[in-house]
Amino acid sequence: MGTSMYVLLVLAGLVIGGGVGFYVRNLQKKEEEMKAEDEKNRVLRDADSKAKEMLFEARNESLKIQEEAKKEERNKRMQLQKVEERLVKKEELLDQKMESSEKLKEDLEAKVTSVKQLKLDVQAIYEQQKGQLEEVAKLSKEDARDLLLKKVEEESKDEIVEYVKKLEAAAKEEADTKAKHIIADAIQKYAAETAVESTATIVALPNDEMKGRIIGREGRNINTFEQITGVDVIVDDTPGSIVISGFDLVRRYIAKVTLERLIEDGRIHPARIEEMVKRVKEEVNVLIKELGDRAAIETGVVGLPNNLIKILGRLKFRISYGQNVLKHSMEVAFLAAHMAAELGADANICRRAGLLHDIGKAVDHEIQGKHAIIGRDILKKFGMSDPVIHCVEAHEGDIEAETIEAKIVQAANLISISRPGANKDNLDNFLKRLEEVENLCKSFEGVKASYAIQAGREVRIFVDPDKVDDLQAIKLSHDIAKAIENDLKYPGQIKVDLIRERREEAFAE
Repeated sequence: MGTSMYVLLVLAGLVIGGGVGFYVRNLQKKEEEMKAEDEKNRVLRDADSKAKEMLFEARNESLKIQEEAKKEERNKRMQLQKVEERLVKKEELLDQKMESSEKLKEDLEAKVTSVKQLKLDVQAIYEQQKGQLEEVAKLSKEDARDLLLKKVEEESKDEIVEYVKKLEAAAKEEADTKAKHIIADAIQKYAAETAVESTATIVALPNDEMKGRIIGREGRNINTFEQITGVDVIVDDTPGSIVISGFDLVRRYIAKVTLERLIEDGRIHPARIEEMVKRVKEEVNVLIKELGDRAAIETGVVGLPNNLIKILGRLKFRISYGQNVLKHSMEVAFLAAHMAAELGADANICRRAGLLHDIGKAVDHEIQGKHAIIGRDILKKFGMSDPVIHCVEAHEGDIEAETIEAKIVQAANLISISRPGANKDNLDNFLKRLEEVENLCKSFEGVKASYAIQAGREVRIFVDPDKVDDLQAIKLSHDIAKAIENDLKYPGQIKVDLIRERREEAFAE
């Protein structure tokens, strides 16, 4: 009984435990299923929310793209409309020009026809009058001319003879005073080789690739070179050479030597260009002194002060009437000394005055006034003798020549500039006009340098950036252009190119 009860209790416990376990497992399973369901619902909700956000963003992006497309379409439509309007205007303008050309052509044809007819009418009238005159006079044109000349010769014969006698008598009376002038006139027939100075210098290049290096990136090298030297560099298709153009011989010489040395050196950049130009300018100052010494030695003029010799050497880089002024001065010295020896005047005074007669031209672009008067003041400053000073101040006729030496220097000067091939007055006037343009520009406050280029068609002006700002630069360019219009005479037009540039340097050590 006891054992059976125990077994029953164990069995009952197992059954109850199994039932409880089953129930607990069912509850756990349901909980897991509910959690899984909740997780699934949460994932679905998140996915739905992200899908809605992506859809919203896609819709906004689509609207933006549509808006940009519409905007671009409107811009293109406006551009096409503007192009169409320009084409219409050009077409209308072309039609007007064609109509005007046709009308002008018709007018010209009518005028040509009228002129031809008028010429025929005049010719007919001339032939008619000619025939009537021959018929009235019963003489041909040639017979009438011969008869008239013969009659005039017979009536004027006595008067001509008496007039010749009077001239001979007057010549004999003034023989002593006119003898020197007759000799001077005879010397004027003397002709020698004349070298007319040019306003351009050609520089040979080792190869055409060097042109690109001279120009530099975006024209940097050539612009710096032109700005510093004040010349115009012409680089064209001519093989193996470039041209340096400018009316100032000193600038052209400095530019030529600088460019040749840069080509030889191979280093071409703005800093090197500035360094080389500075060095060549110093060498040119030494060269000017040597040229003055050489001219004084060759002409036999001794004892001139060193500073006066330097001024004399500057004449090598000055032209007048197409002649190099230093060569012209040496020639006047030789002619004046020779004439003085023939006429019994003081040859030393004539030689010295002939060499120094144009000394004022070395500084006449810096000092206002006539070069003869400027030369007189220079020679007074250096203590030259009064007879020499008088010859210089009177050589252009501004002051009456009171001595035979002054008259001889006058004659020698005229001989040198008047002989065949020497007189180039147009070139001289042209160069003076360029100097006037440059000096006028330099007279304005704030202008550092000015260079007339392009044969006087353009003036390039550099201003001090610390004194002139951008707005003042615009006003200054207009003021200079107005001053050129009012104060100078020139053909065509002159472009005023004003440059304001600031450059800074720094060194890394």
